[in-house]
Amino acid sequence: MQIRKKITITYIALSCFSTSLLCIVIFSLFKQNNEYYFIKRLQDRAKIASSAYSQNTPEKKNYFKEFKKDGLEELIEEKEYVLKVKGKNTFEYNTDLNLPPEFYNDIMTKGSSWFEENYRYYYGQIFNTGGQKHIVIVTAKDRRGNTSAIYILQILLFGGIGFFILAYFFGHFFARRVINPIARITKEVHRISASNLHNRLADTNGKDEISDLTKTFNDMLDRLETSFEIQANFINNASHELKTPITTIIAETEIMLLKDREKDEYIHSMENINKQASKLGNLTESLLKLTQTGYDGTKQVLDIARIDEILLEVKASIDTLLPNNRVNIKLKSIPEDESLLNLPCNRPLLELALNNIISNGVKYSDNDEVFVTITADKSKIKIAITDIGIGIPPEDIPYLYEPFFRGKIASKYNGYGLGLPLAMKIIRMHNGELQIQSETGKGTVVNITFEKNQH
Repeated sequence: MQIRKKITITYIALSCFSTSLLCIVIFSLFKQNNEYYFIKRLQDRAKIASSAYSQNTPEKKNYFKEFKKDGLEELIEEKEYVLKVKGKNTFEYNTDLNLPPEFYNDIMTKGSSWFEENYRYYYGQIFNTGGQKHIVIVTAKDRRGNTSAIYILQILLFGGIGFFILAYFFGHFFARRVINPIARITKEVHRISASNLHNRLADTNGKDEISDLTKTFNDMLDRLETSFEIQANFINNASHELKTPITTIIAETEIMLLKDREKDEYIHSMENINKQASKLGNLTESLLKLTQTGYDGTKQVLDIARIDEILLEVKASIDTLLPNNRVNIKLKSIPEDESLLNLPCNRPLLELALNNIISNGVKYSDNDEVFVTITADKSKIKIAITDIGIGIPPEDIPYLYEPFFRGKIASKYNGYGLGLPLAMKIIRMHNGELQIQSETGKGTVVNITFEKNQH
């Protein structure tokens, strides 16, 4: 079922329920009010009847008769009865009265009571005259009340039916008004595809949920467009970087195969082929490692390792490749509680990320000093890597995490532009954050923060 129909049906159902409940309450209150005032009129007549009975003289009887005729409104089929009470639970019985015993019991117990049957009301009460108790019962038909009740019931019935019809149209209008913005968004979304990700939903400039949905979807399109552009650049750059050594190897072998060559030419050619093959192997390995982290930057964490031990292993690896490096790992700031240095991680990948960042510091500082410091507490572990190298121009910083990006200054050094993007993905995979602060010609500070899960 469409949401529009659901909203319409729900609105109609709630409106009908609330209207029906209101009609029932109104009718009940009207009936109670009508009964209350009719019983009050019977009470007045009961008092007059008891007084007339007590004053057993013709003059008094005529007086009360005239007063009742001129001072009180006439009731339909009005009758009155006076019954003598003979004992505690006995009294004279009148065959014209066919009333339930509970009515008489209430009168004897409470002093008064009333009873209704087919819109004929009976009111009775006890009065004393000359030391003798009597029961006076006044009865009349409330035909006007019956007519009024039927009239108000008809009004409520036809009014309710009319309101139900209006509720249908109002519900349909309300549903359309609520759903139309969503339908508009759906229509606009259908026309957006990978070929026109630059299109955006019209901004409503409001503060309601529809505006939030529009802004959220536009933000998602911004991220998707950026991801598609990065992916396209990655493919173009990767194909170019892979194509260059392959083309060189093919060209070198074709030249060597054209005719016989001297030994020195074969050696020179083989050295070129080896150089390009090594470059191709390194590039392929870097791409595979980048893929290993997963497209969403997540991978299963398997190990619990101390971050200082990982850094010392990275230092040992760098010492093997660059014996003259000046990497200085400062361990003075580590906490006395060694457990604070433990980090759930994929150890090989985390070593690779830290190795890439520290190696970059060595390479881009021309083997000058690189300082690594560690701090840790119960909530996080921080690593700061500082070099005094060439620095990074401000305009290059937003693109540092794009694969194959190389700044103008960095392009003078060997590399593929994959180390830092790979390190960023690995650090993010470990619930970490990587921040870079740099100034051209003065060096770079890389801050890595790993948040610990608090249980």
